[in-house]
Amino acid sequence: MATDTPIRIGVMGCAEIARKVSRAIHLAPNATIAAVASRSLEKAKSFATSNGYPESTKIHGSYEAILEDPEVDALYVPLPTSLHVEWAIRAAEKGKHILLEKPVAMNVAEFDKIVAACEANGVQIMDGTMWVHNPRTAKLKEFLSDSDRFGQLKTVQSCFSFAGDEDFLKNDIRVNPGLDGLGALGDAGWYAIRATLLANNFELPSTVTAFPGAVLNEAGVILSCGASLTWEDGRTATIYCSFLANLTMEITAIGTNGTLRVHDFIIPFKETEASFTTSTKAWFNELVTAWVNPPSEHTVKTELPQEACMVREFARLVGEIKNKGAKPDGFWPSISRKTQLVVDAVKESVDKNYEQISLSGR
Repeated sequence: MATDTPIRIGVMGCAEIARKVSRAIHLAPNATIAAVASRSLEKAKSFATSNGYPESTKIHGSYEAILEDPEVDALYVPLPTSLHVEWAIRAAEKGKHILLEKPVAMNVAEFDKIVAACEANGVQIMDGTMWVHNPRTAKLKEFLSDSDRFGQLKTVQSCFSFAGDEDFLKNDIRVNPGLDGLGALGDAGWYAIRATLLANNFELPSTVTAFPGAVLNEAGVILSCGASLTWEDGRTATIYCSFLANLTMEITAIGTNGTLRVHDFIIPFKETEASFTTSTKAWFNELVTAWVNPPSEHTVKTELPQEACMVREFARLVGEIKNKGAKPDGFWPSISRKTQLVVDAVKESVDKNYEQISLSGR
């Protein structure tokens, strides 16, 4: 209910992505920014000012201080991946609900420790994958689960690439082994893997094999890689992620009866609407010079940007726990964990000279 007090969110770390999520918190009807923390008070102050934070926002000069703030219900944590395990556990132990930037950890063992702390303290955790909260995504799932229009999934391809400039490839935290050491795989690959899992109803693949030809920087961080995934019943998938190729973000899912295509699945071309194309039982004309039943385009209007939809859903779950004694929703950590498991398997395959990695029993 809109009459409930908004959930008070603290922003823990002034990363670039925090600008976008701060705006999303402003836009979400059931959330408000209560506090911001940086390791320097000056940085936190200037971040609050430049991002139009409310006057009432508390400014903290350390991460410890925001954890102790009694007027913060939940924390948005955009810290470098290597810091997640420490600070997410500390946040959970202080009873703060957590919206955690992706990738959620350096590996699934770290994430399992975070989840254990969340479960022990009854706090909600959700990762910062925004596109799954876009109203378009519900329509994608609807088509994929339609046995008439789509049929049985056979294969899915997903990619996310963008061309980082010289400064990015030299200085960004995503190319630094001590900060975001999973590189393009943890950043861009996370999205392609999540799309692949979503199309497969979050059923983990049985094998993951990286393609030869991954590009690593001098520090050993992945700048570009691809992988193939297989399932027991013959379904397959390929993913590709790169910091070295033109901005592209695609999903193609092919079923026995239909095909789904999305060309802007992570960041829609426009903030106010999002499209996708479907085709069902497409075929050729008699002379095989043209298509019968060619693909059609569908557009979904978005009243709130997808990142605000994410904050709204996170705040709704926190409100249910805070005001009604509900249990945290286990769906979100379960899909974070599956995404991280596949990320780990691709990395392991790259590290082991493109060996096939079995996921059974993980």
